[in-house]
Amino acid sequence: MNISILGSTGSIGTQTLDCVRDHPDCFKVSAITGNKNVKLLEEQAREFMPELVCVADETAAGELKIKLKDTGIRVLGGKDSIVEAAMHPLAETTVVSVVGMAGIEPTIAAIKSNKRVALANKETLVAAGNIIKDCENEYGKCIIPVDSEHSAIFQSMQGMAGKREIKKILLTASGGTFYGKKRSDLIDIKPSDALHNPNWDMGAKVTIDSSTLVNKGLEMIEAKWLFDVPMDKIEVLVHRQSVLHSAVQFTDNAVIAQLGSPDMRVPIQYALTYPNRMSIPGNELDLFEYASLTFEKPDIETFYALNLARKAGEEAGTLATVFNAADEAAVELFMKEKISYLEITEAIEYAMSEHKNVDNPTLADIYSADKEARECVYSKFSK
Repeated sequence: MNISILGSTGSIGTQTLDCVRDHPDCFKVSAITGNKNVKLLEEQAREFMPELVCVADETAAGELKIKLKDTGIRVLGGKDSIVEAAMHPLAETTVVSVVGMAGIEPTIAAIKSNKRVALANKETLVAAGNIIKDCENEYGKCIIPVDSEHSAIFQSMQGMAGKREIKKILLTASGGTFYGKKRSDLIDIKPSDALHNPNWDMGAKVTIDSSTLVNKGLEMIEAKWLFDVPMDKIEVLVHRQSVLHSAVQFTDNAVIAQLGSPDMRVPIQYALTYPNRMSIPGNELDLFEYASLTFEKPDIETFYALNLARKAGEEAGTLATVFNAADEAAVELFMKEKISYLEITEAIEYAMSEHKNVDNPTLADIYSADKEARECVYSKFSK
């Protein structure tokens, strides 16, 4: 199988390349993309020899082109080049693991180019779910989720006859770095305190979002679009062991779940090989190691971003875009220590309260709402 990896230098991208290393006879990398990490892109390009390497930062692209001039690999620069990589003619599957709104147009391009999309970008469906689903339905393509939770739901639904059989989606959360803490405990939190997840190896932005439960809010909205279910059928459970990755309860009250050790290679590789499975070395789940598996209700008073996400998902339209964009702006400010940790969720709430929702938005509406939300946060909270 030929694959194109958008965001090959990030956490999901590098683990996708681990899957390729594990099965070199099964996977061929046709294209890779990055933002500006020239050193790592050069290393990846020389190891996997893709036909195309795209770099969003044009200055970095020029530097990489010089470094790879002896290889014959084509190097392109600029944000539009990421779309070209998504449509690479040799690729059968496009892995979308770029961060943020940058995933929307490449995802649309990949669907329209008859690719399977292995989607690891939450923001694409959160901000533009209506557009992506319309495109998916029009072109008859199936988006395979890469997030561990959504992959677990997808796997649990195999063999199901129709969406009406779903009673409830059970979306699990590790609880993040500050599980059990109250708001009074979080007043003096610094970025270094928040950049730790108890179970998963993730990038900085996702790790911060996991600690505020914003990440789980984004996943709730994403699940709505992926599985065509209303928000009131999506329930979040805090599961500290991260062994049961999510589950589906059906109308007969049977619950089917997917379990495994915390290892992102599993959902990544399943998205590449679906409906088949291939071996993954190491990290085998041994249930005898676990005395019990626990499940709790999330603390939505301390981590009330979940309530904001549910509201955004229920109203649909551009409010979900604002939820996402305000969080991105707030996390950026927090990482620069310009706002406090608790102000991340306060900034999201404020931006949502200031926004007039647009139903069934166009891409122009979505980008406008995204810009408006960021400016709202910067002007109100930046010190």
